[in-house]
Amino acid sequence: MGFITVDREKCNQDGICASECPTRIIRMDEKEGYPIPTPDFEDFCLKCGHCVSVCPTEALRLDWLGPEGCTTVKKGLEMTPEQAEQFLRNRRSIRTFKEKTVPRSVLEKLLEIGCSAPSAKNQQPWHWIVVLEPAQVRRLAAMVIDAMKMFIQSSPEEAKTMGFHRAVASWDEGYDRICRGAPHLIVVHADRNCAFGAEDSALALSLIDLYATSIGLGACWAGYFYKTANAYPPLSDALGLPTDHLAFGAMMIGYPKFRYPRIPVRNRPRVVWK
Repeated sequence: MGFITVDREKCNQDGICASECPTRIIRMDEKEGYPIPTPDFEDFCLKCGHCVSVCPTEALRLDWLGPEGCTTVKKGLEMTPEQAEQFLRNRRSIRTFKEKTVPRSVLEKLLEIGCSAPSAKNQQPWHWIVVLEPAQVRRLAAMVIDAMKMFIQSSPEEAKTMGFHRAVASWDEGYDRICRGAPHLIVVHADRNCAFGAEDSALALSLIDLYATSIGLGACWAGYFYKTANAYPPLSDALGLPTDHLAFGAMMIGYPKFRYPRIPVRNRPRVVWK
């Protein structure tokens, strides 16, 4: 079993790697005191890299990852609690964008950050579709409006409760409630049978949302868009969404037209302490 290699000159035999392994497939050898893989290591390794990244002496490596393959955590970049609180509370859903496109390299960075999100069993199930051209975003938004109009005809009362009438009326008046005039759209999709596809995708999009805010971009979930993508074949075909996948989220991306100098009040936590 060559899955783990240990530099015995560096290893201090503290057992941290074994303690932090989520599936407990690393144990400390009873005779020599160094970490070794369990017999079922290959079957249950999540490839999360916890064991390599947590080792304080860089003594442990896997057959696919060593310390040199990890990014070093830089001291001095930590946020204070006060900074973190203001950043998180001041994050806004942006619905008014400048007529300015975001460089592709920046959008690629957003996706890279999104792929750092946690996922069930580290499956990282997400796939991405990025709509780069503002004209294409609007064309796809128009398809959502077409789907809404069809639904209004077939189920007018239900459509009203979902806000379709207002969205269509705004569109006809020249205002886009679907993608809000955002220059770009990011769609996340995954196998429709993925047990935690919705949760994993939401976590990835949330990281994109937060990182976008940190670099001066604006973001907002496009709920009408991704829900329609799963129900309206012309839109799913236009996106190139695989037939065995579902869109689990979509996010508008662009430069915010306005800044928010104040943080609004939110409801207090509704909680039962046990």
